Parts: sequence; C-alpha cells; structure tokens
Amino acid sequence: MTAARTITLAAAPPLAPLLAGAAALAPFKRPAAGAALPGTRLVLAGARTDPARLAAYAEVCGLPRGGPGAPLPLLYPHVLGFPLALRIMAERAFPLPLPGLVHTRVELARTGPALRADDRPDLHVHAESLVPHRRGTEVVVVTEARIGGEPVWVSRSRYLARHRTAAPDAPPGSAGTPDTAPGERDRGRDRDAPEPPGLARWELPGDLGRRYAAASGDRNPVHLHALTARPFGFRRAVAHGMWSLARCLAEAERAEGPAAGAQAAFRAPVLLPGAVDYAAAPTADGTAFRLSGGGRTRVEGSTRRAAAERPGGA
Repeated sequence: MTAARTITLAAAPPLAPLLAGAAALAPFKRPAAGAALPGTRLVLAGARTDPARLAAYAEVCGLPRGGPGAPLPLLYPHVLGFPLALRIMAERAFPLPLPGLVHTRVELARTGPALRADDRPDLHVHAESLVPHRRGTEVVVVTEARIGGEPVWVSRSRYLARHRTAAPDAPPGSAGTPDTAPGERDRGRDRDAPEPPGLARWELPGDLGRRYAAASGDRNPVHLHALTARPFGFRRAVAHGMWSLARCLAEAERAEGPAAGAQAAFRAPVLLPGAVDYAAAPTADGTAFRLSGGGRTRVEGSTRRAAAERPGGA
C-alpha cells in the first residue's frame, strides 16, 4: 500500500460520475493480488440520515419504521458509507476495475452505543488489503462510524475482481463466491452442522433492485434491469447482496431480538424476479440463517446478540 493520505469530505460524493469514470478506466486496470493500494482514507464528517430514504430502506427490506430517536438498522451505516467506498474503488490508482466487482462477504458489528437516526457520525472508509482468490483478487474495504472520535460501528466487506490466476485453490476464508460451481458452493461450512429449518418463501418482484437502489443509492446497473445486467453475464437483474442480508436480518431480529453484529457470505446471485427460501435456527449467541433458491445456497450467515442479550448474559 502506498503512503496513507486522509481526505475529509463535506458531503457524500455523487455516485453517477464515479461509476462513469470507473467504467472509462476499467480497460486499463491490471488486477493482481500483489498490486499496491492507493492508501486513501476518506472521512465524511457529521453524516446525516435522510428520514425519507431511511423509511424507504426500512420498507423495501421488511424492517420496522422508527422515528428520529430510534436505533438505526444494523446495516444502515454501510449505506451511509457506501459512496465513500465507491469513490476509493473508482480512483485511477485503485488496481481493480470497479465494473464487475462482486460483493462476496461482509462482517459488521456495533462496537459502541447503537447509532440513532438523529446522530451525526463521522464515517471513515479505506481499502485495507488485497487478498488472493482462486477466481481472482479480493479487496477488503473497512468502514467505521465514530461518535466523538470513538468507533461505534465497523464493517469489513470483500469485493472480488475475477481474472485468471495461476493457483487453482482458494486461500482460507475465500470460499463461497457468487460464481462458485454447484459442487463447491458449501466448501468451508461445517457439513456436520444441522440444517436450519425452512421458515418462509419470498417472492421477489422484478423491480426490487430498482426500489432498493432508490432507497440506498447503490445504482449498480447489474441490479436494475435485465438489459443492464446482461453485459455482466446475467440473464436477469440481480438483487443487491446487502438487500438480501438486510431482509434476512429483519426476519432474524423479529424472531430473536436485536443483533449487535452479523456476518454473511454471498454464495450465488439472487435473480429477479424470482423466489427464495429463508431458513434459520437459533445459536448460542444469535441466529444462523440461509437464503436458497433453485437448489443452491444464495446467502449464508449469522447474527450475534449483544452480551447482555444472550442467555445468562454471557
């Protein structure tokens, strides 16, 4: 990684120019795990939550609507920080092409008091590292929300740039990408663990990607329409991975109570329109869940309750 430089922004950058610029630069990118990251750290001071967009996000994700003093949904700081992550990945010096990057995995947690809709957190975003993958190279992007200088929320997302690699085997922790072959899709999962029971089938409309895009600001063309998804190799539009996770969290929290953390692997795309089956089971400190469809696991993950909310308070 090159020397770090911190840039403080007065407002979230608009996404359309970033996407257009990244598309123009994409043919000149040569992805490789040994490449150097630019070292940019972006800070958005006093990020605001727009009540109308938050209400639209809650509605499309099946979350309860809350007022200004209500806790933000666990994933919502990711939505607030996403434009900063996109700006970093759209930089000329960023070694991976932004078009076609696939969100493969995310881990996130509250590390302090729950953010509320009227809070004004400072958002800190940077690309932490590049990781070799059997199908290309992943970048790890870190987002932090801070109040009074103290981190209260943190996430680590992995995004995969697919390209030819010399080694056919994946390093530990990189299994379960959206283009995994059917016979490989459950590598890394405990095969002796009990299967979560199926609880619900969700029929997903064709406009789901556009509705989530309007609420979240993530207007990646692969999510919007079949015509804009086909250049990326999909016959239909693909649901946002973070919508799939938010919808699973909404269901898990309805059954088990608020979550203080979550992790998920996006194992295969959810095509729109379509139907998926939600399965879940309680664990010692939260909920294990899975979203499947067409005989394949699409999303698999778990939630974690705060220590005081676990049985026995442990």
